[in-house]
Amino acid sequence: MASPMRSLLTDPAGYFQAFRCFLANSTEHQCMQEFMEKQLPAVIASIGNGKSTINILSLGGGAGEIDLLILSKIQARYPGVTINNDVVEPNANQILKYKERVAETSNLENVNFTWHEETAYEYESRMNAEKKSKKWDFIHMIQMLYYVKDVPATIQYFHRLLEAQGKLLIIVVSGTGGWRSLWKKYGSYFCLRDVSLFVSSADIKSILDSAGLKYQLHELPSYIDITSCFIEGNKDGELLLDFLTETCDFSKTAPPELKSEVMEELGKPECSEKRDGKVLFNNTMSVIVIEP
Repeated sequence: MASPMRSLLTDPAGYFQAFRCFLANSTEHQCMQEFMEKQLPAVIASIGNGKSTINILSLGGGAGEIDLLILSKIQARYPGVTINNDVVEPNANQILKYKERVAETSNLENVNFTWHEETAYEYESRMNAEKKSKKWDFIHMIQMLYYVKDVPATIQYFHRLLEAQGKLLIIVVSGTGGWRSLWKKYGSYFCLRDVSLFVSSADIKSILDSAGLKYQLHELPSYIDITSCFIEGNKDGELLLDFLTETCDFSKTAPPELKSEVMEELGKPECSEKRDGKVLFNNTMSVIVIEP
């Protein structure tokens, strides 16, 4: 009998709802924001030297929260310079939210936004078909490499588009966090789609080392409060389980033994720590900055 389990990616509205719940219960964006405030200025210190225009490519820019923070740091480093910010994002709802955020943000007069409602692979295919290979001063892939079919090829293609002083910034989950533990054990049960099963910074390092590319790695400790996942029937808990397993209605559609094993795994020290009566899932991320 066919499994009723369905990939969360087949339901954009469901994914978006689970993602918002994840953000509300995690320190992910706060940790990213702290990195952008404190460490990004050194990363972008020379990307625009001697240039009147800086070209930025955001792959999987989502609703733009982090993108606008990145832009503010580049504006602070290069006051008055024109910035072209191209966003590749397949989710129409996210693009709408991004545009609303831009409309509500001041000091963006010198930034030109272009949105492309497509995946990174579709962008690459379109550029190849049009025989274009536009160069970029800064390219970032924040929490998006899980959704591409060929991670090494994607990194290598976009790395080739860097200007001489450009930088490619990647954020993925750490090779030491709870995601790796959960997905190494159960990813084959969750993953009902034709893209990467699971990608962590350990995989990215291996790809970059094989390609002989230079990079720096920064760890960003972060957690998700998954206490509600252990309360039967709790709506937030169910949404978080959907996000963690990338499965629509995991609580209701997963075979009982799989659900039981996953819940047990989530409570283990490899995945989570218990603190002040809460269960905190290890959501540590890695920032990888790649040289041209």
